[in-house]
Amino acid sequence: MSAFRYEAINPTGKTLRGVLEADSAKAGRSQLRAQGLTPLVVELAASRLHGERNRRLALGKKLSQREQAIVTRQLASLLIAGLPLDESLSVLSDQSERDYVRELMASIRAEVVGGHSFANALSQHPRDFPDIYRALVAAGEHTGKLGVVLSRLADYIEQSNALRQKIVLAFTYPAVVTVIAFGIVTFLLSYVVPQVANVFTSTKQQLPFLTVAMLALSGFVRHGWWAALGGLFATGWLVRKVLSLPGPRLAFDQWLLTAPLAGRLVRGYNTVRFASTLGILSAAGVPILRALQAAGETLSNRAMLNKVEDAIVRVREGSSLSRALGNTKTFPPVLVHLIRSGEATGDVTTMLDRASEGESRELERRTMFLTSLLEPLLILAMGGVVLVIVLAVMMPIIELNNMVQ
Repeated sequence: MSAFRYEAINPTGKTLRGVLEADSAKAGRSQLRAQGLTPLVVELAASRLHGERNRRLALGKKLSQREQAIVTRQLASLLIAGLPLDESLSVLSDQSERDYVRELMASIRAEVVGGHSFANALSQHPRDFPDIYRALVAAGEHTGKLGVVLSRLADYIEQSNALRQKIVLAFTYPAVVTVIAFGIVTFLLSYVVPQVANVFTSTKQQLPFLTVAMLALSGFVRHGWWAALGGLFATGWLVRKVLSLPGPRLAFDQWLLTAPLAGRLVRGYNTVRFASTLGILSAAGVPILRALQAAGETLSNRAMLNKVEDAIVRVREGSSLSRALGNTKTFPPVLVHLIRSGEATGDVTTMLDRASEGESRELERRTMFLTSLLEPLLILAMGGVVLVIVLAVMMPIIELNNMVQ
């Protein structure tokens, strides 16, 4: 049986929407008529995402981070309670409030009932379930601990969302200050400076260099803004194109790790993702080589990914995990030391969780420090720019006043 999305009208004329299971669209329409409904649309739930007409309906729709965490948590609870996977997916479909989530769960259930693995069913929806999510699910199915893996995956998603929100909120104020400062400077250059310049033009007074330079900049802002905007977009496109190449991207990521302030943030963020994923896979009993490979795929920095691949080679040759990661000289020493302690006590999973939590707190602290440093610097920069503009306007006035006296 497959999952079908339907739209039908009841005897009172009200339009009803939902998902039903049937062998075919014709059988689905028969079910609706048996319930006293007049079917308008009966189609495969998955077709809503692939048909030309339905692609417009699905435009912009996907699972939010919050919905992904909730679905994962609920599914883990149902599986741990002993409910089969297909019935668990059916429960999630029935209790989902949003139509898209309901249809998504029904579509995945239809794939599972049809004989596909859960990870393979999720691969039909890459926008909702990224590669690492599907890799962890596949590992859980392989080891027979899908419920445990999903439970820890839900913890990881929730912690990752919380960390991301804190980082975004921390940088929101500096971003707002920057936008306001840019707007104020643009207004001064495009309106105030030209108005004052007209006064001095009629006097045929020789203007100071600072004023002449400011007038030239004002003219560019008023008449050449389109060129600046086009150049900005072209530069952004060119940079993105260059960074899509393996060589330049690797060189950029290597530089990023050593960049002042930003380097520690990038290293910390990737370390949190790596340690969390490795902890989830370790708890599920996934072999260390496969776990390292999957955890390495979560890294957004290519230079760190190459170091993990080197560590995989060393582990395959018989080296311990702590020694292999320590030789990379990339991950924080605390992570290496905690893994070494876990290897000595036989509890690497707990140590990986502690390393992830500790690095997450450190990343949050560094983010707060950076934003607290940026705020006064932005205010000083804005004040400096406004001071230059004021000086450019006031200097001719002062000279004119001296000439009058």
